[in-house]
Amino acid sequence: MQICRSTQDMRDWRKDAGRVALVPTMGALHEGHLSLVAHARDWLDDHGGGRVVTSIFVNPTQFGPTEDLAKYPRDEDGDIALLRRAGCDAVFLPQVADIYRPGAQTHVEVAQLGGMLMGQLRPGHFRGVATVVTKLFNIVQPQAAAFGEKDYQQLTLIRQMVADLDIPVQILPVPTMREADGLAMSSRNRRLTPQDRAAASVLARGLDGAQAQIAAGDELTSVQDALRAMLASEPRADIQSIDIRDAADLSPVTAITRPVVILLAVRFGDVLLIDQRVAHP
Repeated sequence: MQICRSTQDMRDWRKDAGRVALVPTMGALHEGHLSLVAHARDWLDDHGGGRVVTSIFVNPTQFGPTEDLAKYPRDEDGDIALLRRAGCDAVFLPQVADIYRPGAQTHVEVAQLGGMLMGQLRPGHFRGVATVVTKLFNIVQPQAAAFGEKDYQQLTLIRQMVADLDIPVQILPVPTMREADGLAMSSRNRRLTPQDRAAASVLARGLDGAQAQIAAGDELTSVQDALRAMLASEPRADIQSIDIRDAADLSPVTAITRPVVILLAVRFGDVLLIDQRVAHP
């Protein structure tokens, strides 16, 4: 596996790499990330072969001034070992100064999708996401890129950005990987106390219940009320937002007549967890 620690290293490797699928990450890798690598490999196999590149970059521009950039887990040696075992072909490990050069004035912003939901809870977050993903696409020049469905708003935003800017990258959505109790795999889970980790399983139970209600034809307000009550029953859960939106474009819905996505943001201690579930009436 090739290790590229600068933009120039990555560009030099890319010259002879052929078809490439990219897996953008912020490191602290787990089985959910490895499923992204596997999906990228499957896509390449279906398109005549190629190489998988995983980027590891804790992007400072998607963290707010009061958020947990310094606390975000980092484990470069462990990440590299996991990627070797997963059969990744190259890993891109740039420094902040390599991605954000002094004097840079350009940002990428997906106005409507970036300003709603988590964009309201974390102002500027999605501008940071859109900017760094655009830069990664320009540096690595992949034909495809894999993103997890757990960050559903991010996935929707990247799809919109690629379409709006005519970026020739196919976006590969990958289902959320979960622990045995249903908690979505996340690098942030490492920071949960044992008590908060046990409490966080309420997210999956709430989503399961809401999904069942929607499948049974319950009304929107009934689903929302039951979901909020379920989450509120866990005293360690600090509910930040509960939203049910159109699954295609995250627009508001007043009745559930087509597929919707249930979006949760809940804080346990000082750790903000997000989760989602697409549900069909």
